[in-house]
Formats: sequence, C-alpha cells, structure tokens
Amino acid sequence: MKIKIIKKNDKNILNLKKADNGVEYFSFDALEKYSELIQGFSTRIGGVSEGPYAYMNLSFSREPDNKEGVLENYKRMAKALGVAENSFVLSYQEHSTNVRLVDKSDMGKGVLYERDYRNIDGLITNERGITLGAFFADCIPLYFYDKEKNVIGLAHSGWRGTSKKMAAIMLEEMSKNFGTDSKDVIACIGPGICQDCYQVSGDVYEEFLKSFGKEDVESFFREDGKEHFRLSLWKANEKVLEDAGVLKENIFTSNICTACNPNLLYSHRIMGEIRGNLAAFLALK
Repeated sequence: MKIKIIKKNDKNILNLKKADNGVEYFSFDALEKYSELIQGFSTRIGGVSEGPYAYMNLSFSREPDNKEGVLENYKRMAKALGVAENSFVLSYQEHSTNVRLVDKSDMGKGVLYERDYRNIDGLITNERGITLGAFFADCIPLYFYDKEKNVIGLAHSGWRGTSKKMAAIMLEEMSKNFGTDSKDVIACIGPGICQDCYQVSGDVYEEFLKSFGKEDVESFFREDGKEHFRLSLWKANEKVLEDAGVLKENIFTSNICTACNPNLLYSHRIMGEIRGNLAAFLALK
C-alpha cells in the first residue's frame, strides 16, 4: 500500500513492517537499535473488525464494534510484536496530563481486566515484560526511552495535552520516579494529523499562548482565514521536548499523517466518531 509522506526527512524515522500473521505496524528506526525494547504503532491492517471499524480496531470503547473481535485483534498484535497476551496495560485517556506509574500488578488492565483508574494519558515503567498501550486517531503518540536508566514512557498528546506540555510532564515523572536525565532520553513523535489537515479555531491558539511565547506559537500555527489556523502538533511537541532538555539529535518525528492515509490509518477528522482506534505500544523485554 502506498503511504503519503508529508515531508522529506534526512533520517529514516519509521519502517512499515508486516508480521507473519498479516499484521502491519510501524516501527521507529531510532528505537530498533535497542535490543531490550519492543515497540510499534498499529495500522488498520491485519485485524478482524468489520464495517467502519475494519480491521485492526484496538479500542473496546468503539461500540458497537464486536468486543470479541477487538480481543482477537489484541491477540494478533501480541503475536506480531512478540509480547505476551496478558502483558498489555492500557491508558484511559481524557485529554489530561496525568501520568501513571505502572508495575506488574497492572498487567492485563484494559484488555483482560477492567482498568481501576481513569483520566490517564501517560504511562511509565522500568519493569520488564509490561507492554504499555495508548490510543490514537489523529492525536500525537509520544515514545520515551531513557537508555541509561532503562525506563520507558508512552503518552497521548492532542492539542490539549500539547498546549499543557504533556511531553515535559512525562519527563518530570520519569525523573521523579527513576532519576531520568532528559539528555539520556530518546524521544519519538509518532504518526498523527499533519498541519495541512488540522484546522483549529482561535480559542486553541489562545490556549497555546498561555504556555508558550508568542514567537513559538506563531511557529506552530499558520493563519487559515478569519479566526482559524492550521496547527502543527509535531512542531509543538518538538519544542516542548527540546525545552525540557531532550537533545535535538535524540528527537525523531514521524512524517506520516493519519488524515492523509485513511486506507492505512484511522482518522477522527476524516471518519468521525464511527471508526476504530490505532494504538501505540512500548515494552522492555
């Protein structure tokens, strides 16, 4: 399948892989070099969901999609990634900047068991055998790996989370819990909606002005008629990461837009509420 690339990049950011069971997912080249990591970002390909949820819907909340089908999708994704079916721990996203410290007692939550937490958009852990998972359909996935302390983090950052600097909060939590130094972190910004596809209103622009300087905000936004703008969540998250101390050479940004590739990826802007959800995954072996 042909993928629309938004911009040229001198780095090889993402590889599209196809597992033996037919599941297709993206993998970050920058993270593949670390043998202790398992990571991926799902596509629509390789699952069993039907209709507007076809095929690899990974959210049980996308009713009325068949829950047994979503569970089968997780089984297939687990096999594709090479993780245990009971290893997943899923976020419970409400566009917050709340981060949960995950341990082995959480394994299976969100897939095999009900989650006993709410309003969690970020997950961190240093325990092996846990597969962190978060959901997307235009918003931005953020992957963190502290290569010195062997700590991982995964976050969901839409415009609300980005305006409140979710990436910086993730790094603060990793530092508080594990002593992470931002200079040791590899940060990957995954597939999401590109600036050309993402029109927002003036109130979103104003929210960013509460947390960023005007010069920075003007670099994220492009005017698009009266009281409307086009927002680059990729650029904004790059800025947050750099300001939080992540080295520029350790930030890797996707150039794959969810809205530009509806045959491969789910997009809220293109499909509306009746559609599946993609998922990002990150684990320590």
